[in-house]
Amino acid sequence: MKKLRDIMRPDFLFTVQRDAMVTDAVRLMAERNVGIVIVLDGSRLAGVLSERDVVRRVVDRGLSPADTRVEDVMTTDLLVAHADEDYQSAMSMMDQANIRHLPVVDQGRLLAMLSIRDLLRLELHHQGEELRYLHDYLYHVAPEHARR
Repeated sequence: MKKLRDIMRPDFLFTVQRDAMVTDAVRLMAERNVGIVIVLDGSRLAGVLSERDVVRRVVDRGLSPADTRVEDVMTTDLLVAHADEDYQSAMSMMDQANIRHLPVVDQGRLLAMLSIRDLLRLELHHQGEELRYLHDYLYHVAPEHARR
């Protein structure tokens, strides 16, 4: 079974500092075509800011994104996964918590951010391989068995 370490994309780490303005974070999301950025306090994981956070905690409250610091509206109650966890347990964790992104850490150090799409793509690939194996098993009987 694949571990998160095997499927991580280190290039999927888009970060802002906690004292950045929301407009800076939104600009980064738009430039990178992502729905979430990681918020750092120096080099330490402090939280995340998602499109949903911006809509609910900035726009809906009538705040100005240019005058609102990321640290005032970010999500800080984070669920994280460890690099050596298997991808199916991470999928289950994300499903139970109703989240779409999961920071991956190793010994307290942030390594990557995985999306549910990344994990579902892997799961579909795994299921496709299993279906091909079962199909071959059921419908491709060895020639010596077919003569009996």
